[in-house]
Amino acid sequence: MTDTDRRNDLLRYLQDARDALLWKLDGLSEYDVRRPLTPTGTNLLGLLKHVTGVELGYLSDTFGRAHGEPLPDFQDVYDHNADMFATADESRDSIIERYRRAWTHTDASVRELPLETVGTVPWWPKERNQLTLHHALVRVLSDTQRHAGQADILREGLDGAAGYLQDNDSLPPLEWEQYRARLEEIASRFKG
Repeated sequence: MTDTDRRNDLLRYLQDARDALLWKLDGLSEYDVRRPLTPTGTNLLGLLKHVTGVELGYLSDTFGRAHGEPLPDFQDVYDHNADMFATADESRDSIIERYRRAWTHTDASVRELPLETVGTVPWWPKERNQLTLHHALVRVLSDTQRHAGQADILREGLDGAAGYLQDNDSLPPLEWEQYRARLEEIASRFKG
């Protein structure tokens, strides 16, 4: 496998995760994409905003490739999670477009630089703030897939929409209510 093959393989799986995240917003109201759906405030639009910053930070800033995109300021104690929610001034469309611009920019970085290129992560401690483009790409892919999984669960909880992509859910053809009832019956045997 060549460097180009490895790069294309990683970018393909990253794009799959990006597409899944975007699909999880389709058809939902502004309220549903913004509202906190877990005790820690996780929300669909916030996940998208977060992965935008992750991509730009690890695949652009780390390698000295200016992107010009506005990123959250984490200076205020109340904004330590500023990348995990959309402010009232940020539209869904602006966050989606920023994400698309980010991935266009970061894909260009990945295609133009050798995978062995060493970058410096500005927010890591100086004694261990260097990594290769390959490592940064794997890190971003892992983070994006993790958040796509969270989005899967959040979306299913909102309206039952489940699966990998809108036109490819990758789910077996089951009677889901019966399946869930069966699992509940098994689990209930272990109640304390």
